[in-house]
Amino acid sequence: MLRHGSRLVSRATTMRWRRPFSTDLAAEAPVDSNFLEAWRKAIPNVEPPKTPSAFMATRPATPSSIPSKLTVNFVLPYSSELSSKEVDMVIIPSTTGQMGVLPGHVATIAELKPGVLSVHEGNDVSKYFVSGGFAFVHANSFADIIAIEAVPLDRVDPNLVQKGLTEFTQKLSTASSDVEKAEAQIGVDVHSALNAALTG
Repeated sequence: MLRHGSRLVSRATTMRWRRPFSTDLAAEAPVDSNFLEAWRKAIPNVEPPKTPSAFMATRPATPSSIPSKLTVNFVLPYSSELSSKEVDMVIIPSTTGQMGVLPGHVATIAELKPGVLSVHEGNDVSKYFVSGGFAFVHANSFADIIAIEAVPLDRVDPNLVQKGLTEFTQKLSTASSDVEKAEAQIGVDVHSALNAALTG
């Protein structure tokens, strides 16, 4: 195995990607001129159909230098908490641990776990408790954070959190079916994260 190691290393260094990364693609979707020409010949009175990419705003180009601010969109199913907000840093509670995102961060997709999302803008820090969701960090210093539920941390009642943690812990110990155990475990996880956010 080790005899072939040098061959594998030299082969890996000479390999090239056959297609570009998604961040290297052109900002505007290419137009298929052959399709448009064939469509107009077949059905000249009807406009050609639009693809989903035709309805999307063009992606901002990846800057040649790292910008000084990170642009954040933080949305919930029922509202938008932050829309194109320029901030210094965001700390995301991902399933792999706390993830700090600064301008120029490498493109990443992260699953959110219950925890505190911190938005840093100068000396101001806004903290939200999120129950889960996803964060999409783009190479052009944009971050899209989609959460299932979120509430500003200063609006959380510590007494209700303690009460909920006690109730779900009791439900977990008395659960008889797998469904009841799973529901109780989710409740314990969320309330434990809330409690840790409030006390720490």
